[in-house]
Amino acid sequence: MNLSILIPLLNEEESLKELYSWIIKVMQENHYSYEVIFLDDGSTDDSWSIIQGFAAENAHVKGIRFMKNFGKSQALHAGFAKAQGDVIITMDADLQDSPEEIPELYKMITAQNFDLVSGWKKKRYDSVVAKNLPSKLFNWAARKTSGVELNDFNCGLKAYRNVVVKNIEVSGEMHRYIPVLAKNAGFGKIGEKVVQHQARKYGETKFGMERFINGFLDLITIWFLSRFGKRPMHLFGAIGSLMFIIGFLLAGYIGFSKLYHMYNNMPYSLVTNNPWFYIALTTMILGTQLFLAGFLGEIILRTKHNEERYKISNEINFL
Repeated sequence: MNLSILIPLLNEEESLKELYSWIIKVMQENHYSYEVIFLDDGSTDDSWSIIQGFAAENAHVKGIRFMKNFGKSQALHAGFAKAQGDVIITMDADLQDSPEEIPELYKMITAQNFDLVSGWKKKRYDSVVAKNLPSKLFNWAARKTSGVELNDFNCGLKAYRNVVVKNIEVSGEMHRYIPVLAKNAGFGKIGEKVVQHQARKYGETKFGMERFINGFLDLITIWFLSRFGKRPMHLFGAIGSLMFIIGFLLAGYIGFSKLYHMYNNMPYSLVTNNPWFYIALTTMILGTQLFLAGFLGEIILRTKHNEERYKISNEINFL
């Protein structure tokens, strides 16, 4: 199978029929073998009924419905697990991503041997203050932190080699950082393509300004996980050991200084009257706690079991 097209959605009943017709037109014009997987993330409108209609008339259309809204990352995780195409295309359901971009994205994966190609909405039709400027700042921070040179991490239109999506774990709100996850998994050939961005035709965006705040927090998380996620003791253990040693040496100096003064009949004060004693004690306690945090992190990594982070209520056309 040439293509798997994954479409996560939440309450997009107005745009689904137009998007479906557009995708099928592109598939037929290019003679692709394909599957279209709609990922209904707990819609409360008629989105699922519309998807059921598509699946009834076209066996290439498949659907997954969550019991409630679990988030875009979880929807993509479920779709990646089911996708069978040689190339996986992800796109949003709001008609802001154009299916006409699919053939070129497909060629970049198959002919130019990219592992992943991310869309770049160079010219946007969103609010400058509410979306464009925060997005530019966010993308700059993501580039500097991750080392992945992309201009638009947030673009939902992306293409992947099948082996990529089968070897990355998308959780939480990490969908915007899939290129970083791919790089950390060893897939280094990551490209970018300027794609057409279209103004939203129906309804309103499901994301507000809070997504940028969450995005920066997720950026810190993924930086930490990429550096120390497999070996938390390397960070916490090292810092904890250093703090304990500093505190121990400081406490030793304080004790030695008192004994020296006592031996030479010099005036001295109680150790507990010296503020540096409490600093040394606090440093040793914090160092011990950090060391234990790293040790417990190592134990958790070795005993954890992957758990499903979402519940599926319906599936259509999956064997």
